[in-house]
Amino acid sequence: MQAEATPHAATPVARRPPRAGVVPARVVRAWLPALSFALVLGAIAWLNPRAISYFGFNLMLNLAVPIALATVAQMFVIAGNELDLSIGPFVGFVGCVTATWLHDAPLLGVAALIGAIGVYAALGALIYLRDLPSIVVTLGMSFVWQGLAILLLPKPGGKAPDWLLSMVGFQPPWVPLPILAALAIAGVAHFGLMRTSYGTILRGSGGNPAALARAGWSLLKTKVVLFALAGCFGVLSGMTLIGITTSADANIGSGYTLLAIAGVILGGGEFVGGRVSPVGAVIGALTMALAASPLLTFMNIPPDWQVAANGAILIIVLAARALVSTRER
Repeated sequence: MQAEATPHAATPVARRPPRAGVVPARVVRAWLPALSFALVLGAIAWLNPRAISYFGFNLMLNLAVPIALATVAQMFVIAGNELDLSIGPFVGFVGCVTATWLHDAPLLGVAALIGAIGVYAALGALIYLRDLPSIVVTLGMSFVWQGLAILLLPKPGGKAPDWLLSMVGFQPPWVPLPILAALAIAGVAHFGLMRTSYGTILRGSGGNPAALARAGWSLLKTKVVLFALAGCFGVLSGMTLIGITTSADANIGSGYTLLAIAGVILGGGEFVGGRVSPVGAVIGALTMALAASPLLTFMNIPPDWQVAANGAILIIVLAARALVSTRER
């Protein structure tokens, strides 16, 4: 008599345990921005040990604060799967307003800066409602900000408000102000975007907008909020920059667009998927600020070659990130 076949319960497939001593790819990816910063800082310390001091950090990282603020502004836009090519000229426009209207007529200057943030928010609404490429819209807006800056300040000049000079010139004991400012920027951005419920929604608008819409959240509102936040941090970047330089120029922020994008990417951000890291973005901005001038100057690289050297540093880090991403899959 043939035995009756008994069904067997499906047994789960055993997953191969990770090999001992192998660092997970996601851990390497998370620490890559800090590693890049440490390598650049270590190279500076090796080339010029005197730079690793209170005065040295103040000198090297002085201009890193406005770059970090502009990078966080770009990070908010990238978190929504967009790209802002106008942040540099916008920083320059804010600088011109700060050195002229904010100094001579504070109420008019404050109104102009609030209006500029409103324009940024309106750009987010326009991009979403008309389904326009953000690259095209912000590229066109960059010429608008540049033209307004030139009309406001045709030649370099103006003066930063005294209260702004006092804030930027403050020298706390033990820890230089640029380091404290970078920690504060990273902490505020990280808490707002990564630790709050609405921050999760803002990131979800870039990570999975369809699911967010099905859940009843307004994608238009999230886009407006992201661009408004970018405008706020852009205003802070321009004001801080003028507080450091004490005067303005219509072209003072021309290089900030690429520096901001590079800072976000160096910090672990992605152009798609809403994948960003506020802390990594600030570390990436500090890395670019150190590599842009101090490191290359200590290496005796001519100024004409420094732009190419910065590009080489960025390519090396991106290549390392690509290898880590391949391991992560």
